[in-house]
Amino acid sequence: MTDSRPWLRRFHPAAPGAPRLVLFPHAGGAASCFHAASAALAPAVDVLAVQYPGRQDRHAEPLVDDLLVLADRLAAVLDADVTGPVVFFGHSMGASLAFEVARRLGSRVRGLVVSARRAPSAPRAAWVHELGDDALLADVRRLGGTDTRVLEHPRLARMVLPVLRNDYRAAETYHRRPGPDVSCPILALVGDRDPKVPEAEARRWAAHTSGEFELKTFAGGHFYVDDHRAAVDALLGERLTRWAGEPSGPGQQ
Repeated sequence: MTDSRPWLRRFHPAAPGAPRLVLFPHAGGAASCFHAASAALAPAVDVLAVQYPGRQDRHAEPLVDDLLVLADRLAAVLDADVTGPVVFFGHSMGASLAFEVARRLGSRVRGLVVSARRAPSAPRAAWVHELGDDALLADVRRLGGTDTRVLEHPRLARMVLPVLRNDYRAAETYHRRPGPDVSCPILALVGDRDPKVPEAEARRWAAHTSGEFELKTFAGGHFYVDDHRAAVDALLGERLTRWAGEPSGPGQQ
C-alpha cells in the first residue's frame, strides 16, 4: 500500500465527517505555507497540505521535475489512503498539479479551485528554469511569495535554488496530455496585476470541465492571496459547503 505519511500534512484536527480539502503548493513552496489556511478552516474542514519531495522534512529525497510523474504518485497516495470525496485547491504550479491529480481520481474530486495559473489550453513558452541563478532569483522576487531575506542571504539562496529551479522546470515544461478532463466544478482565482496569468488565460479553464465554471478576480499580483487570506479562506469554506454538502465555514464548530 502507498504510504501517505511523507506526502500529506494535517496541521489541525478535524471534526468527524468534515469535508476534506487537499492543498497543493506553488513552485518552491511546501506544505507549511498552508498552515494559516488550515487554522482558519479547521475543525469544520479536514485540511490536508501536500508536501513535495526534496523540501523541509523530505529534503533528502530526490526532487521531481515532471508534473505528470508527480501527479501519478500523488494520485496513487490519495486513492489508496484518503477515503471519501475531496476538494482540491492549488496555487500556481500547484493548480496544474491539482488538475492532473483530479483527472486521475475522477468523480471522487467534487470541486477544483485553481489559483494564479493559466489554463492548460493556454500554453506559453517559458524558459526561466534555464537561466542563470541571478535571473531565476530576479523572477522569484518579481512575483513575490518568497521571503526576500532568504533570497538575499547567499547561503540560504544556495539552499533554495535547486528547489526553485526544479519547480520552475516542472511548471514551465508541463503540457496536458490528450484525454478526458474533469467533470467537477472549477473555480479559477486570479490577481488583476498578475504578470504571469492574464484574466483571459485563467478564464480558459472553463474548457477543461464538463461541470460549472466560475472566475473570481482579486486585487493584486501573482501572490494576491497574501493580501486576501481571509476572503480566500471564506470562499473555500463556502465552496466546500456547496460541493460537498457539509458545514465548512472558517472557524465553524
